[in-house]
Amino acid sequence: MPRPYPKEFREGALALVRQGDRPIREVAHELGIAESCLRRWMKQDQFDRRERDGGLTSAEREELRRLRSENARLKQEKEILRKAAAFFAREEIR
Repeated sequence: MPRPYPKEFREGALALVRQGDRPIREVAHELGIAESCLRRWMKQDQFDRRERDGGLTSAEREELRRLRSENARLKQEKEILRKAAAFFAREEIR
């Protein structure tokens, strides 16, 4: 799923918030993004920096996505092999 905002834009927005001289609401309004969006970015950034517990870092999220995809592919391959084995087992009986 493509991200609607470039990485550089997100990083710049986070830097503005981390400066601490303006509230998130004001920074979000100035950048033309939803406050909730900026808050989600801040929360993820805190996970990535290990400043906050209870969530996955971006790297962990990417690994989880990759592993889920690989798991789905392996399940599909297993099912194909199971069906092929059953087919060839029936052929040997004939």
